Amino acid sequence: MRFILPAIGAAMALSLGASPAVAQQHGAHRHQAPVRVKSHVTLHVSNHSVLTGGDVTVRGKVRPSGARQVKVVLRGPSRQVLTIRTKPNGTFRANWEAGEIGNYGLEAFGLHDKQVRGSHSKVRHLTSYRLAGASYYGPGLYGNGVACGGTLEPGTLGVANKTLPCGTMVKLRYHGRQITVPVIDRGPYVVGREYDLTEATKERLGFPGVGDVMANH
Repeated sequence: MRFILPAIGAAMALSLGASPAVAQQHGAHRHQAPVRVKSHVTLHVSNHSVLTGGDVTVRGKVRPSGARQVKVVLRGPSRQVLTIRTKPNGTFRANWEAGEIGNYGLEAFGLHDKQVRGSHSKVRHLTSYRLAGASYYGPGLYGNGVACGGTLEPGTLGVANKTLPCGTMVKLRYHGRQITVPVIDRGPYVVGREYDLTEATKERLGFPGVGDVMANH
């Protein structure tokens, strides 16, 4: 018994001396912040040119894969945020109805969580157009002044409009061709027509002379 009691006391002393260090080690392990993995998100749009009211499909993928939230922010004439839940493989898809006419920038944000850090995609651009009646002018008027200043020449690019401020950049589209030109003059003054294209603008756009064009104003 004389030998057993000292041995038990020594064991207890060792146990008591080691326990604070062990507890501290376990506590440090318990409170260690999880390491987030770097993520990556891509974004694509089905169409970069659409008539107002038309549907646009936005789709993309988040890596690493997994079911998580993505926000697609649309900045333009109106600002919208689409909140989308990805599939387990990281892909996402949603439809957006092009509302107000104008130019939009779309960007996807992969939200951070316990596993991944947040990320964002490249900005994708699209234009929502409306149909506008148009004609053209130029022959017989070259050398004359225009309402916004300057002289009308065969190579002048621009449009006439009755209300848009001089210098407003108007994006026009016709059968796949696109051009952006300034408002340089006033007109047209024919019922049903909103734009008069200069001859050079007409040629660049492949516009026949009278009809409807897609316009972002």
